Amino acid sequence: MGSVPLGLSASPPLFNNANNPNNNSLSLFNNKKSSSSSSSPVPSRLSSSPPLSNPSKSGVCKASQLAELFPSTCPEVVVREARLEDLWEVAETHCSSFFPDYSFPLDFVLRIDRLVSMLAGLSLPSGCRRTCLVASAGNKFIFGSEEFKFGEFEGKIGFGREHIVGILTVDTVADFLPRRGPLMQRRTGIAYISNVAVREGNRRKGIAKKLIVKAEAEARRWNCRAIALHCDINNPAAVQLYKGQGFKSIKVPERAKWPQPKSSPNTQFNFMMKLLTSPSPQ
Repeated sequence: MGSVPLGLSASPPLFNNANNPNNNSLSLFNNKKSSSSSSSPVPSRLSSSPPLSNPSKSGVCKASQLAELFPSTCPEVVVREARLEDLWEVAETHCSSFFPDYSFPLDFVLRIDRLVSMLAGLSLPSGCRRTCLVASAGNKFIFGSEEFKFGEFEGKIGFGREHIVGILTVDTVADFLPRRGPLMQRRTGIAYISNVAVREGNRRKGIAKKLIVKAEAEARRWNCRAIALHCDINNPAAVQLYKGQGFKSIKVPERAKWPQPKSSPNTQFNFMMKLLTSPSPQ
């Protein structure tokens, strides 16, 4: 199963059309060749799977059902970078959103696969960055003053009722952007969003919007001048969300073989982009 690793690194900016926010053609992308990608993030979208009538296929891994010992006193959703202790819930959120029909034990295997991919993918091409953002609700009691670190993930020992309710990955690896020049060089200065997912019980509460706003802030901090994504055209809720945040559909040139996320053969994608020269819509 193809999946996106998480990690961090650094990227220089370059975007030729930054001074023309109304230019949807984005002449930056005028190459008709692209190189194949070794990683395959799930396309950026909100899961549109209908509610399931069978509780055994609710997308919640039985191995992760714990007793709720502590009441939540702060249910506000906070968007932040993922920490080491979040990784299992990140894997759960990903799999329950994109593969909701899988039940135990296969759902558990999928989560292990996702977890291993995240831990194994800390290395990135030189000059690139990647981070996983999470939307957390509730609170957690933290023990100790010393932080521990594994790769690029930091953490502390804690317990409580903080839950991951949404996830998003943003990077500058540019695997799914058309390469430039005869040498098929990797594009720089453009952030790419993928793996946007919100748990079923927390949808339509503005969580995905908060994640996107945070991703744009990260892209600006990395000196990116644009941010892009692929969206399933059969997911109108996601398309409307991105358009509301200022993303515009980019027409792919005829017969151009731009890279796309690897998914179902019948999935059609809408390539969308936003220039980061103006504030995000509120």
